[in-house]
Amino acid sequence: RELHAMGCYEICIADTIGVGTPGKTRAVFEDVARHIPIERLAGHFHDTYGQALANTYAALECGVAVFDSSVAGLGGCPYAAGASGNVATEDVVWLLQGLGLKNGLDLEKLVDTAAWISRELGREPQSKVARALLAKKARPRAA
Repeated sequence: RELHAMGCYEICIADTIGVGTPGKTRAVFEDVARHIPIERLAGHFHDTYGQALANTYAALECGVAVFDSSVAGLGGCPYAAGASGNVATEDVVWLLQGLGLKNGLDLEKLVDTAAWISRELGREPQSKVARALLAKKARPRAA
């Protein structure tokens, strides 16, 4: 409430250690929205327990329209051992497209970027969508 009263145009509710669940996410956004307009809220979810995309969807259902994400699910949390990266941008875009929501992002370019940065870092993309689409691209086509 104080941040909103000070004039903050956006207040991000974050699960930076990735322990949230969709039910808890929904409850927090509904509670905060009683005091701050939902259009001023944003979400930031890490995927430590594999719930980041589900939490994004739960917040989306509450009316939240702004989310942080990172290509290939990069990131982490320096003060929480074992915390994984942010929800992968490619996974969020796939979700939004599946819901028929326009987002202005090019999924193919995101996946290519995820592949590039992952190669540079010597790791696999954390995004399920990137992994699936990259495997599909790599599969030889029948003649």
